[in-house]
Parts: sequence; C-alpha cells; structure tokens
Amino acid sequence: MQSATLTRPRAMPAAASWPWPTIGFGVLCLAALVAFLVYPTYPNYDSYYSMLWGRELLDGHLPVYEAYRAPTPHPAATLVGAIISPLGHHAERLWIFLCVVSFVWLVVGVYRLTREAFTPLVGLVAGLLVCTRFDFPFYAARGYIDIAYMAFVVWAAVLEQRSPRRGLPVFLLLGIAGTLRPEAWVMAGLYWLWMSWKATWGERVRFAAYAAIGPVVWVGTDWIVTGQPLYSLTYTSNFAEELGRSKSSGDLPMAIWGFLVKLDKFPVLAGGIAGLALAAYLVPRRIVWPFTLLAVGIGTFFLVGLGGFSVIDRYLLVASMMVMVFAAVAIGGWTMLEPGTRPRKLWAVAALLLVLYGAYFSATRVNFTRLDNELTFRGQAHAALHDVLSAPAVQRALDRGCGPVTVPNHKLIPDVRWIQDLPDGQVLAYSETLREPENDTDARKIARVDQRMRAGGVQIIPHERVALFRHALVNDTDDPVTVIPLPGFQRVAVSEYYAAYVRC
Repeated sequence: MQSATLTRPRAMPAAASWPWPTIGFGVLCLAALVAFLVYPTYPNYDSYYSMLWGRELLDGHLPVYEAYRAPTPHPAATLVGAIISPLGHHAERLWIFLCVVSFVWLVVGVYRLTREAFTPLVGLVAGLLVCTRFDFPFYAARGYIDIAYMAFVVWAAVLEQRSPRRGLPVFLLLGIAGTLRPEAWVMAGLYWLWMSWKATWGERVRFAAYAAIGPVVWVGTDWIVTGQPLYSLTYTSNFAEELGRSKSSGDLPMAIWGFLVKLDKFPVLAGGIAGLALAAYLVPRRIVWPFTLLAVGIGTFFLVGLGGFSVIDRYLLVASMMVMVFAAVAIGGWTMLEPGTRPRKLWAVAALLLVLYGAYFSATRVNFTRLDNELTFRGQAHAALHDVLSAPAVQRALDRGCGPVTVPNHKLIPDVRWIQDLPDGQVLAYSETLREPENDTDARKIARVDQRMRAGGVQIIPHERVALFRHALVNDTDDPVTVIPLPGFQRVAVSEYYAAYVRC
C-alpha cells in the first residue's frame, strides 16, 4: 500500500463537530464516581500493609517489614499511607478514591498516547477497551497500586512522544513508577540509553542520576528499615516460592499467552496482533513508544520469572494494555487512510466484524452478576469484620489484654490490625503454627506463637462459604483446623461473615 494513501493524525471528521474526547472524559469521570459510591470497597492485602507501615512511620518508629507473610514493601505506597493514615478509617476509602483517580488518569493517558501515535478515533477505542477489560477497573476498586504505576509509565511515554528526548520530566515519572514497581528500573535504564546516544559525558552522568531515582530510593529504604539493601528482592523471591507462584523458564511463554488472554480476552488479543502488523507496515515510526512499552512489559515479565519472583497476571498489565492499543489500531486504524479509498472501506468493514465478534464474545462470557457479587462482598465483608471486632465482649477482651487476636491465616492480619490500630505481633495467624520449621530458631518461634495463641485472646473465624474460601481455605493446602475454635474459647459475637471467640 502506498504511503500516499496515508493521512497524518488529525481531528475526527463527520460526527465531527461533537467534542467526543471531552464527552468521553466526562462520562468516564461520572461512571468512576458512581462506581466508587455504589460499591464501597476497601484496600487489598498489600495496600493495607502500606497504610500500616505509613502509620508506623508517623508513630515514630521504622515500619516492620518482616511480619508473617507480609507483602513486598513499595516506598511510594508507604509514603502515601503515611500521608493519609491520620484520617483513621476514612483513609481506607481515600486510598480507593486515589486508585480510582489513577485509573481515570491511566485511561486518559492511553487515549493521549494512542491518539498522538495514530488518530483520535484509535485513541478513543483504546481508552474504551481499557475501561471494558474489567480486570483494570476491578484492580482500581480493590486498591492495587499497579494502576498508579501504569499511569506514571504511560504518561512518561506520552511526554516523550510529544517531545522526543524530553529528559527530566520523563525520568521523574519513571522514577516515581520505580518506587511502585521495580520493572520501571529497566524502563528508566533504557531511557538513559536513549537520552545518552547523542549526549555529552556530563549529560550522561546527570541522566544516570535521574535514572537511578527508583532503585536508589527502594534500596535505600530497605537498608534503613532492615539493614539489608536487597531485602525486597530476596524476600520476594523466597515468598513467591513459598506460595507456589514461581515458574520455570520453560513455563513462561505459555504463562504470558495465558495471562494476556485472561487480561485482554481472545478477540482483543487477536486484534492486537493484527493491529501491530498493520501499524508496523503502514506507519512504523508511529508505533515506537507503544511497541517499546509492549516489548519492555513482556521482557520485564521474563526477567521477573527468571529471577524466581512471583509470576502473576498483574505483572503483565503494561503489556496487556499495549495489546489493547494495537487492537484499537485494528478497529479504528482505517482513519489513517485517505477517505474514499477502497482499502479504507474494506478495513472499516473488517473492523466492524471484529467489533461484532468481540461484542458477541463478551456477551456470552462476561458474568456481570459475578462482578457485582465480587464488589459487593468486599464492602460487606469489611463492614462485617468491623462489626464483630466492635462487639462489646471483643472490646472488653482487647482492653483487658487477654491476649492477641488470632485469624485463620495471613489474609486478615492487616485488616484486623488497621481496624483495631494494633501493632505488629498482636494479630497472629493460626496457619503459622502449622508450617514446617526451617531450623531450630524457627521452631522456637512457631512454638511461641502457638503458646500465645492458645493462652487466651480473641479468635476470628469466617463462617460463610464465600468468606471461608476468601479468608481461610484459600488454597488446597490450607488446613481446615484453622476455622475450628481453640480449646477454652467461647463465642461472644457473630456478624454476617465472621464469628468472634474469646478466652480471658
């Protein structure tokens, strides 16, 4: 196809005088606000720990990273936790609100990146695809920091695409992203190579300092808190092996394909492959930054897997988002061709068929009732946990110092600690006493936990099926004994999903 048939990115014709980007932004903001109010969700496990660590900083001591099955600490998330934790219980919902705002910012960034690389219609389609791949807004509703991380990365690409070799602003965005996820370190390093290609040695040194923002902050934080500069890296790999999340190098390609199908859904993934091929043929220079993010997203996933870290679908979010960008090219890229040409008409018809297939695929597979139940449960479960912990008999036991709070496993530890403002060590996991000790020191630690747990205190046990399988019997290896009351403990309170037992 001759390049003369191509148009430059320009405003959309036809429906034309309507300010579709502004309308879309308004609808997106309104929908996000309504969802935030209708579904009062709360932070996830990792995010609660970020808030707890932030609260510990405000209390005047270093955060305790080495708690039982604590997640990997993320410096920027801990800082946000410290800023909002003085708001008490309101901080939980504020965290979710910030994640929802990050999602809106992410969608706008995807639109900007795609619009400037291709056309406004392609940008609108890309933004719509991000909104309708429900894992993305669902992660925001659950308070995952990955949404903010992706937003910083995408906007770094937007700035660079607008003004090549932009420099400091891009480094700063990647630096912030690098305090949320270490994959951004690779992006910052590659950007340093790009910036250094035609730079002086003095500029290269300065750019290297900018690129080091993420790793220096992360390593420095680990060093100050634990005395181990590489604590997060070593702890994460060990934790991944313990939870069975690591994979061999031979399993990684199939894991990538499976995760992309899960995140994007097959029609979008197929459209993304077609859109990438079309864009590479027609406008190879315009795909540089979307393709770079796709390649880096997949490449860092490989590095994470080869390093023995957790291999989960969230670590492919950037790559899956770029798949949507190229799927948007397959759907709306016909607007890059001159009006009235036969190729443009044929492409538009093919795009319509792809959209119809995608709509049929989604209509026959998306379970909106399940999504509604998932979000509703998260709000109701938090309220139920708050109710049972606020019961007079439970409060009396805690006030009298009868003993620690015991929960089935690590899942409820940060929630209980946050609600009751309890320090590390005052909420114990029954499952910790059932694991095989690694050495004599570990065996003595397990024995102390078991002794404290049985001596007295408060035991929280989920009692409905959905709560049991979310907060107690999560894996096939979980022991049902963790949902049986300890000897001498008496039931004193019951809420919708939890029961409290006390021995004092």
